[in-house]
Amino acid sequence: MPELPEVEVVRAGLQPVVSGAVVSGVEILDPRSLKRHGGPSDDFVDRLVGGTIDAAVRRGKFLWFPFEPARAHDEPLALVAHLGMSGQVLLRDRDAEPDRLMRIRLDVESPAVGPIRLAFVDQRIFGSMALDETVPTLDGRPAGFAGPRLLGSDPDALDARGHRDVPGAVGTDADPADWVRRVPHQVSHIARDPLDPAFDERRVIARLLARRTGVKRALLDQGLLSGVGNIYADESLWAARVHPEQPTESLSAARARVLLAEVRVVLLRALGEGGTSFDAQYVNVNGQSGYFSHSLNAYGRQGETCPRCGTPIVREAFMNRSSHFCPRCQRVR
Repeated sequence: MPELPEVEVVRAGLQPVVSGAVVSGVEILDPRSLKRHGGPSDDFVDRLVGGTIDAAVRRGKFLWFPFEPARAHDEPLALVAHLGMSGQVLLRDRDAEPDRLMRIRLDVESPAVGPIRLAFVDQRIFGSMALDETVPTLDGRPAGFAGPRLLGSDPDALDARGHRDVPGAVGTDADPADWVRRVPHQVSHIARDPLDPAFDERRVIARLLARRTGVKRALLDQGLLSGVGNIYADESLWAARVHPEQPTESLSAARARVLLAEVRVVLLRALGEGGTSFDAQYVNVNGQSGYFSHSLNAYGRQGETCPRCGTPIVREAFMNRSSHFCPRCQRVR
């Protein structure tokens, strides 16, 4: 399943194309990809056509497009793209051969590139698109990443959250646009991610230490912090030398801070390499794969030697998935 780096790569590729774009046509090729829409296909099409996309926004693994309907009396909406296990949003020329697994087609008139197509492609159909009402963010801060926040592989070149904010730019605290501080209802329960300027590290650490569970299970809880899935949890825990089953209540605040710092570094490095691709199910908007899979230290490396100490990496069953860790470097303490 795409995690924060993969979704951010997609968002960053879409942002300059969709910002200010007018939707000129929509075709639903598989109604199953509207499972979260809450209305018929005709409703989805009618409300989209003629409207204007404000931006591409991301919180954790979730991607949406604030949207101003063509009908003036309609409330502002968000077009939410759930990528699921294999969903992709690809940019295509209007006259390009249709993608075999395209489920939804959006034709837009982009101020940046002119007429272009957004193809929602999904092999396993666990993903979907939906129009959703938006609600104000509880803290009054921007709902997620949008606009020119730059994410990259060199943490030292950026600030502690992995970005450079351009004062007054789109999607930042200084942006007066109403959509900036509104989040789709379907995403409102999702916590902020560790790269978000509004991420409250002190509060997250307090909640983490108050839990009675394994630390990896806590990292995967999107209500505590978002954007981290199985791959980056394993990589972050390896970097911080923390066992996946280490009880959260046994961590010190200092060790929790180190862990969150390693989460940020891992996410940033993955972003710099375009995300992690093991097959064709994750690609960017141009159909290109990421290559962070070549930089993994623990995930998927069972039986191979730990890059730090030489001990073979172990794989254990975990929540219908697997955990990968070094039994020497990552002992339960």
